[in-house]
Amino acid sequence: MAQSRFPSPFEIEGPEGVEGWEELYPYSVSFGENRREYEDNRFWFWDSMHWGQALTPWDSTFMEMALASLSQMNSRHYRIPPADGVDFRVLYGYAYLSPVGVDPSNIEARVPQFMERAGHYFANWGDLYDSWLGKIRETIGEIEALDFSPLPEMEDLEIITGGTALGSGYELQKSYHHFKDLIFKTWQYHFEFLNLGYAAYLDFFGFCKEAFPSIPDLAIAKMVAGVEVDLFRPNEELKVIAQKAVDGGVARAFDNPDDVAGIQAAIAGSDAQAHWDSVAEPWFNFTSGNGFYHFDKIWKENPEIPYAFVRDYITKIEAGEDIARPIEAIRAERDRVVSEYRDLLDSDEDREAFDGKLGLAGVVFPYVENHNFYIEHWTMSIIWRKVKELGATCAKEGLLGDPGDIIYLRRDEVDELLWDYYSNWAVNAPTAAAGHWGPIVEKRRAIHAKLSEWSPPKALGEPPEVITEPFTIMLWGITSDSVSTWLGSEDDSGGLTGMAASPGVAEGKVRIVRNPEDVGDLEDGEIMVAPITAPSWAPAFPKIRACVTDIGGMMSHAAIVCREYGVPAVTGTGFATANLQTGQMIRVDGSSGTVTVLEE
Repeated sequence: MAQSRFPSPFEIEGPEGVEGWEELYPYSVSFGENRREYEDNRFWFWDSMHWGQALTPWDSTFMEMALASLSQMNSRHYRIPPADGVDFRVLYGYAYLSPVGVDPSNIEARVPQFMERAGHYFANWGDLYDSWLGKIRETIGEIEALDFSPLPEMEDLEIITGGTALGSGYELQKSYHHFKDLIFKTWQYHFEFLNLGYAAYLDFFGFCKEAFPSIPDLAIAKMVAGVEVDLFRPNEELKVIAQKAVDGGVARAFDNPDDVAGIQAAIAGSDAQAHWDSVAEPWFNFTSGNGFYHFDKIWKENPEIPYAFVRDYITKIEAGEDIARPIEAIRAERDRVVSEYRDLLDSDEDREAFDGKLGLAGVVFPYVENHNFYIEHWTMSIIWRKVKELGATCAKEGLLGDPGDIIYLRRDEVDELLWDYYSNWAVNAPTAAAGHWGPIVEKRRAIHAKLSEWSPPKALGEPPEVITEPFTIMLWGITSDSVSTWLGSEDDSGGLTGMAASPGVAEGKVRIVRNPEDVGDLEDGEIMVAPITAPSWAPAFPKIRACVTDIGGMMSHAAIVCREYGVPAVTGTGFATANLQTGQMIRVDGSSGTVTVLEE
């Protein structure tokens, strides 16, 4: 018999030996008795799409700033009529989110407010987006300019002769405070356009559902496919490098991608190397994951990752295969679907509304993916370099035992650490930092290791009657139907249902891919089954026959990338990585949203 609700967050028992785990995070993100009535009667889902692993204190920083900024834009800036945002908590190191709807009696009053505010952006999208790109580049420049060097033995004479009175200790404190502000600014910029992009798509989506009651969700998604977005640029540049390597006779240099020094020596002076040098900044500020974790590897700093993708493209080029994205076929199908449904409308008024809403969705849709490169990859790459730089200074000065220790301190605790450093540097006295933070870091490291081995529940609390928050629906794929599936019994046959995210049918062997390191294990013709895919996995898509994910909606990166690369996909299955095993033969029907086990 299906259960009626998920377990309460107050009923969950975590792993043994993690007492005090709450200290890794700000007090406000923990479930607590002082908010129990509110928290126990809400629906919370584990955001395994973005934060699928236990958070360290510094990793949690980005979750907190991202979700608060998302919600602020919904509730306070644009006044999205049915949704205020997404509340967030941390339970035993894992991020749980809860969509927050608006009281139905207040929705009507918010409609004109939303139309005025969102309308300004929609009417001036091009100019505002160009301005946004400038703001992002300016912010990246500010972050890169921050100096976290150790404090000097003696201040420069210019400070004396210039009469500034502001020394290195002040500048270090100021730089760190500004660093936190810039991270927060980054996430404010992240959602400046993104919420409106989803809102415009949902408006078109709602119109289609009302005008064509039987229209599949996939048909609506097809109508905005076939776009050129900057998120695909890193992968496209790898294809160019592969072609230049073949044309220039240096293809064999990439046979062993892990031999970075050997490759660089072999291709020095070649067109392949020249092209790499010309595009690496900014396009290879691309992480192997989603950019939110300290352990995500950046292509520029770990060239063996893109070298492996270049090798795969070389293999296909030498075999005479076309490695181009099938964009013309995708656009032809898009135009066919648009024409088919437009012709079903009865009046000129309806056709005008259809054209207007589709046109707006087409204008804003590229941002839904572009923000991912500019914020989550490029900017976050720079941010993580600065975190590591600060950690290296703290270790060099004896404040911490290892540069990596800094990720086990909360961002507010780093303020205390730097004050200890500065104030004792000022009087030339020993700091208390190592003795104070050393045991704390070691305790937290041990706790985090145990949290990392724990399996979080998929959801908590009271299932919602209806979900209206646009991100929850379109990005995470959390709908009333998917929640009912989570509550219901699992299919004894091992079959799965999810969102029909990218059309087509394919059969092949399963390859479970849980993290970026597993991507290299994919073989030609396999079906990738993952909790969720990262945009930086795009070079793997030409190798696979289909893709299945645990979580993700029609506008998740997995769904969008699969549609743009012509790969069948079913997203938001809930249990794919738990129910399927590497080596199984399955059939993926990306047009109906079903996964069938053919043989073990």
